[in-house]
Amino acid sequence: MNPQAIPAVSVALRKGERLLLVRRGREPARGLHAFPGGRIEAGETAEEAVRRELIEETGLEAGALSLLREIDLKAHDGRVFRLRVFSGAYIGGEASPGDDAEHAAWYTVEEMRNLPMTASTLAIAEDILGTQE
Repeated sequence: MNPQAIPAVSVALRKGERLLLVRRGREPARGLHAFPGGRIEAGETAEEAVRRELIEETGLEAGALSLLREIDLKAHDGRVFRLRVFSGAYIGGEASPGDDAEHAAWYTVEEMRNLPMTASTLAIAEDILGTQE
């Protein structure tokens, strides 16, 4: 793990056999589908940050959250993000894209395999929902 990594969070929000993804509208991941998330702001805990990012990017709130894993991701510009990935319980409402999200929708693993996304997002989705080949 990189000690200079930028602290960030994301949430894999589950609704049945689907997970919520947003399509990024800004760099470093513009055009890619990913779990809602972003940087942890000064004074925030990781859980506070992931709840804030979920609301900002989709208008949704999560129920119980649990930490799934922590990974270092290198952006195209060389920055490294220390990403804490949470799983979250969907509690209702309709997703509406906001902030840097161009689109927000629910996808099965099979549908995700045909979307432009990072390998880590797809790997986590497959771990959560299983590989349905």
